[in-house]
Amino acid sequence: MADDQEKTEEPTPKKIEDARKEGNVPKSQDASGVMTLFVAILATLMLFPFIAKHMILLFQYYFSLVGTPIDKLFVMDILLISIREILLMIMPLAIAVALAGIVAAFAQFGFLFTTKAIVPDIKKIDPIKGTANLFSLKKLIEGIKVTLKSFTTLGIGFVFFFYFILELPTVALFGLEDQLSWLRDKVIIIALVMLLIIFIFAIIDVIIVRKQYFDGLKMSKQEIKDEMKNMEGDPHVKAKIRQIQMETARRRMMAEVPQADVIITNPTHYAVAIKYDQEKYSAPVVIAKGVDNIAQQIKKIARENDVHIVQNPPLARSLYSEVDIDRPIPESLFKAVAEVLAYVYKVNRK
Repeated sequence: MADDQEKTEEPTPKKIEDARKEGNVPKSQDASGVMTLFVAILATLMLFPFIAKHMILLFQYYFSLVGTPIDKLFVMDILLISIREILLMIMPLAIAVALAGIVAAFAQFGFLFTTKAIVPDIKKIDPIKGTANLFSLKKLIEGIKVTLKSFTTLGIGFVFFFYFILELPTVALFGLEDQLSWLRDKVIIIALVMLLIIFIFAIIDVIIVRKQYFDGLKMSKQEIKDEMKNMEGDPHVKAKIRQIQMETARRRMMAEVPQADVIITNPTHYAVAIKYDQEKYSAPVVIAKGVDNIAQQIKKIARENDVHIVQNPPLARSLYSEVDIDRPIPESLFKAVAEVLAYVYKVNRK
């Protein structure tokens, strides 16, 4: 019994889907961060001429105001123009970074829209649980990861920076334009190196996050059994429903027996009710059949309603095994059934 309660089984698709509906998905902050950082650097490099142009225009505007009398309306104009230019400079970069964050999230767990993650939950502000979470193993691991990433990234970045500093005596002899080009190249190198380090940490973080996520969703054997039972229905309930359906079908079948033209039986086991309506059917139809107790009930109802009972064991067995209820008899049994119906019609003077 203890083995059934141990969470040793991989989560089922339904368990994962239920977790997604709750907003519980394997999301690596490092993966999203490296994606947005990469896009931010790339967008900055691509948009730098555009940003520089508007920055120069903004400073030229400020310098053109020197000596102009200041009043309330003048200050409002300066504020509005400043806000407009700053927005023009930062909005393209902000939009690019926002789209990068969306793409990074989509790449990790696909499209997901749920409001359950932001629904207020009183348990989330429980001070006792909050304090316990601060000193949990998960928080400790997160702290170690952040420290390790920070020291590694900054350390390697500092090594590159130190070697670049050693070049400064030589760079000092360059012209201004060459110095700016050297500075730009070195900044790009440091940024790409640090981005590569963060990318490596992001891959490791994705692996760790996904493992922790699926480990957290692991199920016990009993939980899997309960889930299957809920999805497919309790076998006992299904058996009861099937029994009720069979009883309903049997009662409906018995209600058709008084309309039969003849009941073909063997003496003890089989009973098959045949009806032939030339206006509705092209051949005689089996409207009821049964063995043992059901056969006895069919014959009892037939006697109560003056329906002829004809003993023909081979024909009764063939009709029972080959023809379903409400289906016409096959051509191979036409002759035998026709002889029985002819006899019944003769007796009834039809």
